[in-house]
Amino acid sequence: MTEQAGFTLWMTGLSGAGKTTIALILEKELKEKRGLKIERLDGDVVRQSLTRDLGFSKEDRDKNIERVAFVAKLLSRNGVGVIASFISPYQSVRDQVRAETTNFIEVFINAPLQVCIERDVKGMYARAMAGEIPNFTGVSDPYEAPENAEIMINSDQETPEDSARRIIRYLEEHHFIPAQ
Repeated sequence: MTEQAGFTLWMTGLSGAGKTTIALILEKELKEKRGLKIERLDGDVVRQSLTRDLGFSKEDRDKNIERVAFVAKLLSRNGVGVIASFISPYQSVRDQVRAETTNFIEVFINAPLQVCIERDVKGMYARAMAGEIPNFTGVSDPYEAPENAEIMINSDQETPEDSARRIIRYLEEHHFIPAQ
């Protein structure tokens, strides 16, 4: 194989699980070092531009993912690898993204809630537990863990670099990117 296929690598997990950290490593390896067509869509970045008009109610979260799925669909069907890192707490919405995008790969970045709380540099969990942030996933709003993710990462048990290497190996083995 000499060309990459378009794909949507959908990284889901609680805030602080390590989605963005791993996505940045993947982006650097695949885009900068290997020269592949890769675009990274990140929850915090997207909310500063594409979805800044939305809040965090269930309806707004669903609309946020709907907009991101549209962008991922356009990119992935045109041969671009999309690395999407979003909490995306609802399985039904992730299933919708799966149905709409090309070569959807669900990656569950799993970390125990206590680990996510310890990693929280912004203090969001403390504010949510104090009742200052309503609808906070994992505290006052549910997170539906994927039951059949293609890739399961336990980010409290391996380094982000090891996690990224496992994801890259999956992409190579399934012919989404050229093997090295």
